[in-house]
Amino acid sequence: MELEQFINQTSPFIQWMLNWKAGLQPLSLTTLTQGNPAATGIVSVDVIKGFCTIGPLSSPRVNQIVEPIATLFQQAWDQGVRDIALPQDTHPADAVEFAQYAPHCIRGTAESETVEAFTQLPFFNQISVIEKNSINAGLNADFQTWVNERNHIKNWIIVGDCTDLCTHQLAMYMRLRANENQMRGVRVILPVSTVDTYDLPVETAQEIGAVPHDATFLHLVFLYHMMLNGIEIVTEITA
Repeated sequence: MELEQFINQTSPFIQWMLNWKAGLQPLSLTTLTQGNPAATGIVSVDVIKGFCTIGPLSSPRVNQIVEPIATLFQQAWDQGVRDIALPQDTHPADAVEFAQYAPHCIRGTAESETVEAFTQLPFFNQISVIEKNSINAGLNADFQTWVNERNHIKNWIIVGDCTDLCTHQLAMYMRLRANENQMRGVRVILPVSTVDTYDLPVETAQEIGAVPHDATFLHLVFLYHMMLNGIEIVTEITA
């Protein structure tokens, strides 16, 4: 299919996605918890230095979600939410995943460290940090255990990076886990202000011999895909 034909054929759908995203609304944390903060949990994936500020996979776009997530943590904590988990890449030096992605976030390096905006929170020592070795946190046994011990949680707020990689895999795991186990009333909610992905233009990718990655396009498509599969997409979580 030629480019012009492809653009003409897909333009109505792309415009629909743009209109859908423009029409998203915020969600109040107070409304969500409804006086029962114990029924709400937050999972933040891969908001670590190696994807935000240092290393080959760090991204200015991803770094911009750090403060909104830290604010969400504080607001949630102030309202009584206590179940917060941070599954994050902590790879061995010979990680099989490095065949697909440049070596990154190796255990013991600064890249694998949680961002300072999180570690400086006064309750950080009560947040569960879970080391993982895959873009799918749901494959990690420790994370599975953490989630399975919290079947009382009905509202899962998913944040982090990247929209089309680890965040997508995490949100889908949480949604499909509930579906598979007939867990009625479980909501999986993703605020757009707290997720993003990296950008690698075609020209730059060709220069360095990498695979291009258009952040604007993929961010939109994967938000749509998650919505299509029952994940609630909102603009932000407000107090």
